[in-house]
Amino acid sequence: MKFGRVNPKFQLEDQGINGLKNIFYNLREPALVEIALKRGEGSLGQGGAFLVTTGKFTGRSPNDKHIVKSKETTETIWWENNAAMNPEGFDILYSDMLAYMKGRDFFVQDLMAGADAAYCIRVRMITELSWHALFVRHLLRQIDLADIDDFVAEYSIINCPSFVANPSRHDCRSKTVIALNLEKKIILIAGTEYSGENKKAVFTLLNYILPEQNIMPMHCSANHAHNNPVDTAVFFGLSGTGKTTLSADKNRVLIGDDEHGWSSKGIFNFEGGCYAKTISLNAEAEPQIYATTQKFGTIIENMTYDSETFELNFEDDSLTANMRCAYPMKYISNASSSAIGGHPKNIVMLTCDAFGVLPPISRLTPAQAMYHFLSGFTAKVAGTEHGVTEPQPTFSACFGAPFMPRRPEIYGNLLQEKMAQHGATCWLVNTGWTGGAYSVGSRMPIEATRSLLSAALDGTVSKSNFRKDMNFGFEVPETVPGVPEMLLNPRRTWDDKTAYDEQAKKLISMFKENFQQFISHIGDDIKAIALG
Repeated sequence: MKFGRVNPKFQLEDQGINGLKNIFYNLREPALVEIALKRGEGSLGQGGAFLVTTGKFTGRSPNDKHIVKSKETTETIWWENNAAMNPEGFDILYSDMLAYMKGRDFFVQDLMAGADAAYCIRVRMITELSWHALFVRHLLRQIDLADIDDFVAEYSIINCPSFVANPSRHDCRSKTVIALNLEKKIILIAGTEYSGENKKAVFTLLNYILPEQNIMPMHCSANHAHNNPVDTAVFFGLSGTGKTTLSADKNRVLIGDDEHGWSSKGIFNFEGGCYAKTISLNAEAEPQIYATTQKFGTIIENMTYDSETFELNFEDDSLTANMRCAYPMKYISNASSSAIGGHPKNIVMLTCDAFGVLPPISRLTPAQAMYHFLSGFTAKVAGTEHGVTEPQPTFSACFGAPFMPRRPEIYGNLLQEKMAQHGATCWLVNTGWTGGAYSVGSRMPIEATRSLLSAALDGTVSKSNFRKDMNFGFEVPETVPGVPEMLLNPRRTWDDKTAYDEQAKKLISMFKENFQQFISHIGDDIKAIALG
């Protein structure tokens, strides 16, 4: 049976998907929650939030993502970073998945990716779980009900968590698979219930498509000044650096928290919602994000809670430290209604330096910006992963290497060109440690980071005197109102200055070693920085 509303000329049967039991087309949030509860997919929490666990997989499976080799992709994909799948393996996987789906219920959501109508793509999500349909309805962009009657997708994604892949038969690495066939415009996801695979599959797709249109796809958050969308800022950063927290500034308008494009017109959000980490989420520090955890339809993923009161435990990471909530942008009061901003005046690269070496804020030249963008540095600390006993560097090109199908220099060149064209200023902001490395020093005070960012965005920092950093050569302000002067010079915050110098040499060496992979692909100005 079929339920809901769909283009009568674009049903699953028109795509060659036949024999399903019940098909639920474009159901809205209340219906999806109701069905998910009846199917036992999760529980109803305080305020109508939907509580769910994702089983074995509580995070993405980057090693299980594959791109199908074709005449086009052979020359365009960054194969050192993306696993290949042969077309024959994909075809068998697709056929086996369609056969497995027969007689089962599936949920279809017809959605858009991209707030700018000139560059958005139409996506059909076909999911085995009702709550996954709810998730993508939050995270992608909804279309008007009247437009559904004419909707025809450009790309289709089938997500079937209960299907088990066969590596030898399907040319994949494990029983879990994420397979992108860019030629056939089909993405297959199987063997994992982690909802983040849905949104990152779309992001990877956009990262492939948009550079050909001279659009810079970015793993970043973005906001703009109240009543002034021209005063836009973007925030690059890996998990744990504060990308979502720092962009959700009550004094600015939130454009989006994770994925954006930079076109000839400015910034636009790819998504329609947010997917925020909730570990140690605090009502005082992040009141708006905290409030979403008790709103109807917000998905609470992998959090423990009281079995009687359903009160969430924000400190218990026994399921995962990667606990999250997914909610629509409208749940944030200062969110942009258009999800569009002007060309960035400021670009912020966030890093969590657990080595305690980097200043809390630094101003980068265009070449330095390219160097740090390609490096994509942050650090893991002891206890975050099994076997990690001291800070370990993490370098993820473009601050999102797992989602980058093309070589990093393509995105880096786009960034450098657009920065030069529109006069953007780039800042490196360290939200990590000061006064010593992790376990010795202390975490950078969030109040200081917010003050530094505010001063950078409103131009106050630019009026300061700057010194040249002795280790990385970028410019560091000597004074910023409201920030202790000593904090701006990390060496001064260490009791043992010799230990600081040794730690700095160690970090510089790590940067240089990581950057060797880019040396043959970059210009002389950036090469000079890399070779130091």
